[in-house]
Amino acid sequence: MKKLLVAYFSASGTTERVASNLAKAAGADLFAILPEQPYTDADLDWTDKQSRSTLEMKDPACRPAMAAKPDVRGYDVILVGFPVWWYREPSIVDTFLESADFSGKTVVPFCTSGGSGLGNTANNFRALAPGATVVEGKRFSASASPDELVRWVNKVAR
Repeated sequence: MKKLLVAYFSASGTTERVASNLAKAAGADLFAILPEQPYTDADLDWTDKQSRSTLEMKDPACRPAMAAKPDVRGYDVILVGFPVWWYREPSIVDTFLESADFSGKTVVPFCTSGGSGLGNTANNFRALAPGATVVEGKRFSASASPDELVRWVNKVAR
């Protein structure tokens, strides 16, 4: 049986809820991708062109520091969850992917969004985690059911 890790970044709690439910449904461990400097409501104001999140997303090289580095040794499959920001994964997720060696592992993105999909996330992940097998992911609503999560994880990770 493959050993699974659900790693996630959540700004508002939505992705955290889906990730927690996914970890329970899949029998996976859980890792929160936390920024070293937590985001404030002002930082997350996407309508403010000078907000921290807006400036981070405008700079493709931006890599916000994480509070803790992950240890992915011993995991076969890492499911990486995040809210969609500017039609892609937040920069802190890029930091996560560059912070460990994912060689030989399967990496599966998932996102939460009211409507935006994953866009080019799989290609971004392939560039950020060389040596990993990155499979196409899925967008979940905040109300994704445990049955939906189990079906999906069995399809992509087993």
